[in-house]
Amino acid sequence: MSRRARVVAPALVLAALVACGPSRGGGGTAPSPAEPTTMTQLFNLPAYFQSLGRLASGRPIPFVGSVAVFPGPADSAIALVGLSFESRALSFVREGQVFVAKYRVDVTFTREGAAPVSAGQDEVVRVGSYQETTRADEAILFQLPLVLAPGDYAVSVTVRDASSFTTATATSQVRINAFTPGSLTAPVLVYRAEGRARAADSVRVVLNPRGTASFGGDTLLVLVEGYRFPGPARVPFEVRGADDSVLVRDTLVFRGGRELEARTLRLIPDSLGLGEARLVAGTGEQARRTTALVSFSSSYVLTNFDEMLSLLRYFGDADRLNAMRRAPPRDRVRLWRQFTIETDPVPATPENEALNQYFARVAIANARYRDEGLPGWRTDRGEAFIRLGDPDQEFLSQPTNRGRVLQWAYNNLPSGRLTLYFTDDLGFGRFRLLPASRTDMERVAQILRGQR
Repeated sequence: MSRRARVVAPALVLAALVACGPSRGGGGTAPSPAEPTTMTQLFNLPAYFQSLGRLASGRPIPFVGSVAVFPGPADSAIALVGLSFESRALSFVREGQVFVAKYRVDVTFTREGAAPVSAGQDEVVRVGSYQETTRADEAILFQLPLVLAPGDYAVSVTVRDASSFTTATATSQVRINAFTPGSLTAPVLVYRAEGRARAADSVRVVLNPRGTASFGGDTLLVLVEGYRFPGPARVPFEVRGADDSVLVRDTLVFRGGRELEARTLRLIPDSLGLGEARLVAGTGEQARRTTALVSFSSSYVLTNFDEMLSLLRYFGDADRLNAMRRAPPRDRVRLWRQFTIETDPVPATPENEALNQYFARVAIANARYRDEGLPGWRTDRGEAFIRLGDPDQEFLSQPTNRGRVLQWAYNNLPSGRLTLYFTDDLGFGRFRLLPASRTDMERVAQILRGQR
């Protein structure tokens, strides 16, 4: 993984976020009331990740998490809880030349007939600019290990923001299997991994809590640990698609005679296709499974090419989008990779920040402006927000016999001040952007695109 990292034991925060050390005026027809599947996934990320077995919470502190289970000392197991945040999920305050967010994570595993096992950790995140506090990609990773006996557990994870005093909780069910000689861990999706020689050693991995990979992007790194194989062993490994077709077939080779052996695989997301992929190590009752997700963005669930292009209607670069829309399937990977490279404002990072910000605004607009009888991102206010962001000031006139006028004032755009005017002619809360304001908005949006 190309991001630098620093460890704050026992948690880990990516240094991508630590500076101290992803129309109606624009053409097309109105959508049907039902959102396509990919758009539903994008607009309800917690529910989708929960369906994959992840820990997931929405507002006020959105996060996604997972639990990876490893052999532990004696007959126990190590449950490593990993969480993934966007930096905008936390409240930052300025302290001198940096911006600081403080949060706490508490984890509790509960099983019938046994005392709960709990652990907590306070964390501090520092960044060097305000822009980093609003990032919409996976910017913060947290990890916490707990030692557990085998059994079926209910796990609860609570995150508390120290500045805003808000709290979010996610729950799930987890089975902690006993590790017997010749057994395996489930495939663990990681960003980085170091092998262990003994079960009593600490787990040295950086989890990929979302279990996602970007189509056309970096490889998906998978770790499998083998426990006390008595002799040489060859263990089948497969990746299966949603239709149960075999996408990848490989073999994990263990030498045997060791307490632990770690094996890693690098999977190319393009070879897996878009959508869910089931990773299976072993066969029969000894098989262990994990679900990964290949999406156009590792930060959002976008798994349908045509629907993704529809969502990009306000992004600009219409010629390249149309070229991808017309391209045969065999050319789409190449064109998408080229598109993400050429629109990336910060090539040094693994994510395309412009696309991540765009899809974040689409999701926000869809939730914020959904009271007009259309998907919120397709309303005029939704379009303006996606193109320009939040206004600095907002004014709504008193109702008259000619309806209401809504003003959005932008004071700090590169092109200078801008005021957009929306009218609600019938008084039902359906605001329309005036033609002159649409022209002004599109002109400024073009300038902003030129600065990407």
